[in-house]
Amino acid sequence: MPKLGAKPIRKAALINAAILEVGRAGSLDVTVAQIARRAGMSPALAHHYFGSKEQIFLAAMAYILRVYGQTVAQGLPGQGPRGRLDAIIAASFAPINFQRETVSAWLNFYALALTSPQAARLLRVYHLRLRSNLVVALRGLVPDPLQVAGTLGALIDGVYLRAVLTPGPIDASAALRVVQTYLDEALT
Repeated sequence: MPKLGAKPIRKAALINAAILEVGRAGSLDVTVAQIARRAGMSPALAHHYFGSKEQIFLAAMAYILRVYGQTVAQGLPGQGPRGRLDAIIAASFAPINFQRETVSAWLNFYALALTSPQAARLLRVYHLRLRSNLVVALRGLVPDPLQVAGTLGALIDGVYLRAVLTPGPIDASAALRVVQTYLDEALT
């Protein structure tokens, strides 16, 4: 007889295990057995809950996006005319979002989006929301909010890429300074 309430706990454990395994491997080249082992369950149970390795990765990415959105929401409305903008950028480099495993999952998610329509859709939604939120936050601060929003999005992606490719611990404050320096220049 199945344990009542176990399904959400087990799915969350598998999602966290997938993020950790992808982060450890630095690629999507991990097996369902590795993910299940890290989560403390059998590969059969992992397949039962998600169906495939790709579905586990998609669930992990949806979780990462949800946590990012919650982090942005917690920082809003921010303070001053730049409050919303600063909250969005700060969320990108918050400790829960900017750790090696999560950053590695992000970058591998980009690779998955090249071959998976579902991953491509999730990535498109993230990009559109980020751009839209940045454009709204930049209105009245710069003459061309769309251009600055595009640059900020690309810069955040680039900082993530450099962070995960640099050996050693990830430095969130240095990454945030890079983006804030560009933003300060764009706003003058």
